[in-house]
Amino acid sequence: MDRRSLLGTAAGAVALGAVSHPSAYAAQPVPGRRGRPVARFNVISDIQGDLQDLNVALKDTRETNPDSAGLAIAGDITPRGYDAEYAAVRAEFAKHTLPKTVAWAIGNHEFYVPKWLDPQTLAQETWPNGTTEDSLFRSFYHFAGRNTVYAEHSFGGIPVLSLGTEKYMHYHDPKLWDEVWLSDAQFSWLEDRLRHWARHRKPVMVITHHPLPNTVSGSHNKLYSRDYLQADRLLAILGRYRDVFLFCGHTHWDLGLSDWHVRRVVPGTANIDGFSVINTGAISTGYTDDGKGGEVSVPGAFNQGLQVEVFRDRVLVKARDFAEGAWLKQVTIPLATHL
Repeated sequence: MDRRSLLGTAAGAVALGAVSHPSAYAAQPVPGRRGRPVARFNVISDIQGDLQDLNVALKDTRETNPDSAGLAIAGDITPRGYDAEYAAVRAEFAKHTLPKTVAWAIGNHEFYVPKWLDPQTLAQETWPNGTTEDSLFRSFYHFAGRNTVYAEHSFGGIPVLSLGTEKYMHYHDPKLWDEVWLSDAQFSWLEDRLRHWARHRKPVMVITHHPLPNTVSGSHNKLYSRDYLQADRLLAILGRYRDVFLFCGHTHWDLGLSDWHVRRVVPGTANIDGFSVINTGAISTGYTDDGKGGEVSVPGAFNQGLQVEVFRDRVLVKARDFAEGAWLKQVTIPLATHL
């Protein structure tokens, strides 16, 4: 039973009656040094042990964005969550010149050690094979250099908030697997930081592995529409802020799809413009809609990610094909308040 078959049987929360729509915004002129971004950074996700494609992606981001203020990884850092797999990713990163600040988010693949008796022996019938839930979190904390799944970083003065599940749900409910559960502490922290940065008139970049329902590519699909056990609560928080940008991976759906970026409007938040949600693509293996309520793999080389440029008056998000060394598309989202 791999990740995608697990998702097919997963149960979770039903989303609020929020709606999403493509951005119809156009950037507004601002006097002064218009062409110079305040910060420029990259977002990738779903490495899943594909170190060859990771090498290509890191080389490409260095060439296209040599003065990057940061790199965010939206989960699925490893294929299974073994310490040796984290070490292999760390070793690959060490071969490259990287931004000073790297923000890691946890993904569901970081919890797949319990399906294995040892690194060579798949034994799902005897899950969790002696692996404790706590040990999986400790491995991530050791790798990421912190003691919580949620954290705040600064990319050139732009706040970056990483979110993540605080339970691997199959330990708590045999009917559940990869669903996301956030504690009251994480919700309170998120509310506090969003309020803080709104007062300081700063856009906020939020990095999370799983897509929120009814947002970007794949999130309408039955495989991914119930990833969050508290989707309504998270939407109600994020939906208050026009200058929030949520970056999510997990689906591996192609950035060439039209709904790679949407504005998500959450009823009851008094924010009729909604907030931005952006698909991060994937380093390892691409998927797209199969037209039957499922998905199908994208043929050929697949290796995608994002470059984000924050200006005083707008945010420019550019989708990148690392395999081809080419830009796929871009979207410009004006900021409600100027930096």
